[in-house]
Order: sequence, then structure tokens, then C-alpha cells
Amino acid sequence: MKAQAHKIFFLIALLSFAIGYSQIKVSGKVTFKNKGIHEVNVTLKDTYDGATTDAQGNFSFETSEKGSHVLTFTHPKYEEINKTIIIDNQDISLGNIEIKEQVSEIDAIVVSAGSIEASDKKRASALLTPTDIYTIAGADAQVSSALNYLPGVQKVGGTEGVFIRGGTGTEAKIFMDGILINNYFSNSVAGIAGRDQFNTSIFKGNVFSSGGYSALYGQALSGALLLESVDLPDQTSYDVSVSPIFLGGGFQKLTNDNRHSYGVSLNYSDLNLMQKVFNYNTNFVDSPKGLNGNFNFRIKTKSGGFIKYYGMYTGNNMGVKSESLEPGSDFSLVRLKGKSTYHNLTFRQKFGKYLLNVGTSYAFNRSDLNFSTETNNVESERTRLLTDGNYINLKAVLERKINRISAIRGGFELNNADEKLNFEDVRKHYRDLISSAFVETDLGFSNALSAKIGVRAENSSYLGKNNFAPRFALAYRLAKNWTSSLAYGIFYQNPESKYINGPANLGFQKSEHYVLQVQRSSEGRSLRLEAFYKKYDQLIKTYNIIPGKDQQQQVQTALNNDGYGYAKGVEVFWRDNNKTFKNIDYWITYSYLDTKRDFLNYPVSMKPNFAAEHTLSVVVKRFIPEWKVGANLSYLYTKGRPYYDIASRWEDGKAVNYTRNEGQLKDYNSLNLSFNYLPNIGKKDAKVFPIFVLSVSNILGSKNVYGYNFSTDGSRSSAVLPPVNTFVFVGAFFIFGVDKTEDVINSNL
Repeated sequence: MKAQAHKIFFLIALLSFAIGYSQIKVSGKVTFKNKGIHEVNVTLKDTYDGATTDAQGNFSFETSEKGSHVLTFTHPKYEEINKTIIIDNQDISLGNIEIKEQVSEIDAIVVSAGSIEASDKKRASALLTPTDIYTIAGADAQVSSALNYLPGVQKVGGTEGVFIRGGTGTEAKIFMDGILINNYFSNSVAGIAGRDQFNTSIFKGNVFSSGGYSALYGQALSGALLLESVDLPDQTSYDVSVSPIFLGGGFQKLTNDNRHSYGVSLNYSDLNLMQKVFNYNTNFVDSPKGLNGNFNFRIKTKSGGFIKYYGMYTGNNMGVKSESLEPGSDFSLVRLKGKSTYHNLTFRQKFGKYLLNVGTSYAFNRSDLNFSTETNNVESERTRLLTDGNYINLKAVLERKINRISAIRGGFELNNADEKLNFEDVRKHYRDLISSAFVETDLGFSNALSAKIGVRAENSSYLGKNNFAPRFALAYRLAKNWTSSLAYGIFYQNPESKYINGPANLGFQKSEHYVLQVQRSSEGRSLRLEAFYKKYDQLIKTYNIIPGKDQQQQVQTALNNDGYGYAKGVEVFWRDNNKTFKNIDYWITYSYLDTKRDFLNYPVSMKPNFAAEHTLSVVVKRFIPEWKVGANLSYLYTKGRPYYDIASRWEDGKAVNYTRNEGQLKDYNSLNLSFNYLPNIGKKDAKVFPIFVLSVSNILGSKNVYGYNFSTDGSRSSAVLPPVNTFVFVGAFFIFGVDKTEDVINSNL
């Protein structure tokens, strides 16, 4: 009996052991938006039990664990889920487990309607990188010239500025590290565009917005170019540049602690020699000369903050002689002495969850013009027009991240202008303080949907008025490589001070932007389609002060804000970087523009003389490693723009504008070619890295015309031409201490 009891006890123990270690099945299905998700890792926490979901999202595994356990669901693109389950003696069926998409900065879609971003961080999809600017044939290493090869930008030629989608050159503003640049272009004379005063090498990236730009920026009816300056250099370097038209040099010093740097550069230019070699259209009695110097320092604080300073000085002068259109004189002469300075100081620092960006700038600009005539080789007494401008900008932005792809930011901006003009008996002093406040939020709803909502409010002390400008943009991923964006915004801008020559009840000029974009991006290729509509209201209307009535000089003077207009069109951009053709990077842009305006002295609504209906550009870049040569070609075509001769006459005691002469310019064509030779590239022991450049602009010698000037009575005219039809540049750049030659080709390999 006792032995039998032992057997029964043994059987009970064995049965209990078997039951305790029996396998329990755990199963279920992982879904996102009711669709099964493949390759989700399902794991019983702190054990080796688990499974991976199949193509339909189903999973199952067996476990011998008992009691309360945590089941985890992980996938790189989805948020981790933890679910508590109780394991006893029965199989567990969990049914559908709904997971959430993992929102990340890398995968999330960003709003891009109306804007093109280019920086080292976004090189794969970047357009117009610093390397591009240097290697676009015909761009003369100028940011503003390189923009002509992007969709939406018009090639005007006779005056400086960025002309965007039917807007004037002054309706686009340029910023450096978020701070307004009030004198980006050098001083010049009528018919000759001022050049960029800022060296392209100081910028590491840019965002170009041709419509619907951020609420952080204002006072621009058309668009904004946001330039980002370089941070600390990789190491100390020195450079020297030599050519028949300029001589320059500079250095960048990085301290031993790698937390501080400073640099200086100085450049002198003179076109006198080139005038003797080439047949210039412009008769320079004083060849254009320029002196440019700049100084910068960078400080990285121990707390992770960053301080940047950049200072620039430019002096330039030239003299131009042209046939006089007025009776009584043979020639007209204008001589220029210009001076400019710009200082930019910024600071950024993170305080916990907040990022603070503060910056200020000071700009001074002087244009000293002397006008005279020449008859029988005798020059008349000179008349002087002197303008001085002092500009101060202050801006602060505080930003807080909400999550990985959402943020809110806000701040204020002060922009003070103080301008003086002296011309014979005319004295003018213009002062204005524009105070602005703004707030903007980035909302990432998912990796496929995001929005940007902002508002900006401004007050002008001169106008004595306020404005309120909402901005909105939405982006949605249509498919893996296809995205779409929609942007809307209201934008205001003060009247140009040069038109404010008398008392008038003026207000802000206004534009509304509607932008729709569809884009396909894959490795090395990008296709961008964009449609836009811009509505203009409250544009400035002017009248001409007629000779013999008030002054002997025709001057456009602001009258009211009764002007209006529109601009609409479509743009196409295609870029293929080393995908279809080995070592070849190329892009093609096409823009169609339909626009009309009734503004300034226009008598009726007309197509502006700075707007071409069709614009086509092609850029091709090829680097040949075995020859150490980069070959670059560009072509730019624009349909002929209209031109007008608008005058005023007195009717019923008031000035009335009317069109005396009008027509259409011939189509603009320019084929450009450049070569870069880098003999020491790849030589690790080399201490000097030279770059030799040969560039030919308009190699076919097309006789392009920018416009026409007319005499006071409209009976005579003269064409506004480029200073020279075809220009050849030869130069050598020597870099000491660091091999930067890779930067010239790294976008082509």
C-alpha cells in the first residue's frame, strides 16, 4: 500500500511538471491603418521567445513561460508597442494589434512648394550648392547670376536684383544667417547691373524661395534668398588669386582648441586691361575699379553656443560716356564713386528645449554720381547726385521642438532705414522704422503629411500703418518618391523710398501667392513641376514731373497705391546627377510666365518690361578624372521682353502718363563654356593646390539687347547693351594648407 502511494505521488508530480512546461501558443496580427505590416519583431520581453510577422502581418510562437509578461512589437518605421499578457494554460489569440508610424526627421516629408534648399547636409537633393555656383559657366561665381539658371528667375541684365515670377528686382530680399542684407549689390550706373558684393565662398548653403516663403521673413512681394554662412573651417588655410582683372588673397586661421577661427581677405579689380583686348559696347572713360575687403570670426562656446561675425567694405568707381540723345550736346557722361560696408553679428544657443537665434546687422551705402555733357570736346559743369543710406537690422527668434518633426517658433524684428539725398537744390531725408512680430509652427502629422502655419505683423513708422500677413503650407507624400506641396501667403512691402519725393497718403504694397508643386526625387535624379498664381494689390502709382513745370529733371514721384496686377505660370525642373551619363551632372529648367501690371507710371495694365513669357536654361557639368579637368557648359534663352517709352503731359491741370514708343526686344541667347584644371588633386604630399580657370561667356557672340533709352521728346533712342558681347576670363587660384580642390568636383563624381 505504501509503495502504491509512492507511485501515485510520483505520477502526480510528473503530471504537474509536464503541465508546468507545456507550450502555450501566442498569435495575432500587426496592422497599420487596417493593413498587415511585414517584418515586425514580436518578442516576449526578457525571454528568447518571439516571432516576426509575415507579409500579411500575422505572427505566432510558442512559450513555456507563465504569469504576467510584456509583449513588445518593434519595427524601424513604427513606434514600439508594449502589451501586457497573462499566460496560463490556454493559447492566446490577440487579434489585431494596431501600431503607429514612427515619425522621424529623416523619413518625414517637408514643405517645399516655392522653395529650393541647397546645403552640405542635403547634398543628395540639393539644387544650386556652393560648388554649383562656382562651376556654372556664365555665372561668374555670383550667387545672383547662378539663380538665373533656376526656374522662376528672369534674366534682365540692365539692372541688378533678382527678378522672380513677374516681380521687380527690389521685390526679392536677400538674408545672411536670417538677417537682412540691405546692400547686397555694388553701386553702379544706369544700364549696368551692380555685382554681388559678397564672396560666394563664405556661404555653405542657401534656401531660395520663389513664392510662399516663411513668416520669419518679410518686406518682399516676390521671394527670399536665405544664405547661410560657413561655421568653423576644417583647418587653417591661405589662398591667392590672380587674373588679368583682379588680384586677391586671404586666410582662415583655426585655433588649436578647434573652437575659434578668424579670417581676412582683400581683393582688387580693374577692367582697364580687358578694355584694350575686347571690343566693349560701353565706353568706359574711367575703367571700373573695385576694392573689397572682409574680416570674420567664429566662436564656439563651451556651452554649445555659436557666435559669428562677418564684416565687409567695398569701394568702386567707374565713368561711362555715351552719345547724347538730347539736342545741344554730343555726349553724356556719368561718373560714379561708391562705398559700402556691411556688418553681421549672430548668436545661437540652446537652453534646454529652446533654441535662441539673435542677430543684428549694420549697412552703409554711398552713391556719388556726377553728370555732365560734352560738346565739341568741351565738358560742361558737373551736376552731383549724392545719396547716403544707413540701415540697422535686429532680429530674435526663439524655437521649441514639440517632437521630432514638429516645432513652434516666434520672435520680433526691427529694420531701421535712414537715407539722405542731395541733388542741386533738392534735399531729401527719408527715415522709417519697420517693427515686426511673427509666429510659426511646423506640424508633422505623420511621415506622409506635414504643415507649416505662420503669421507676421508689421508697423511702419513712416507710413503710420500696420499689416497682418498669414502664411500656410501643406505637404503630402503621394508615393515612395512622389511628394506634393501647396502654399498660400500674403506679403507686404513698403514703397521704394526713391519714389517718395513729396507728400502722399501711401500704404503697404500687397501680394498674394498660391503655389502648387509635385516633385519626384530618387537617388541622383529630381523632377519638379510647379504652378503658381500671384495677385498684386496696392502697388505704387507714380507720375513724371514734367520739365518746364517743376524741375528740369524728370523724376517719378509716388502718387497713390492704386496699382494692381497678376502673375501666373508653370515651371519644370529636371536634374540628373551622374545617373544616366557617367561623371555628368546636368539640369534643365523651363518657365512659362503670363503677367500684367498697372503700376509706377504705366498708363494702363501692361506686361512689365522685365518679364519674359518663355525662359529655358540648360546646365551641363563633366569632370574628367584622368585629365583632372572639369568642363562646364550652360545655355540660357528668354523670349524677347517688351519695352516702353512712357511720358507725361498736362491735361486739365494734372499730369497724365501715356506710351509714346513701344516694341519687343529680340530673343535673348547666351551659350557659355568654362574649364577648371586641378593639377595637384589627389596628391597627398602637395602643399599648394592650384586651380586654373578658363571661362568664355556668350561664345557665339549673340547681340543681346537689354532695353532702350529715349530722349525727353521721344524722337531719339539708344539700345541698352551688355558692356561686352563675349567675355573671356583667365584666372589662377592657389590654396595653401588644405586641399579644397575636391570641393570643385565632388558634386560630379
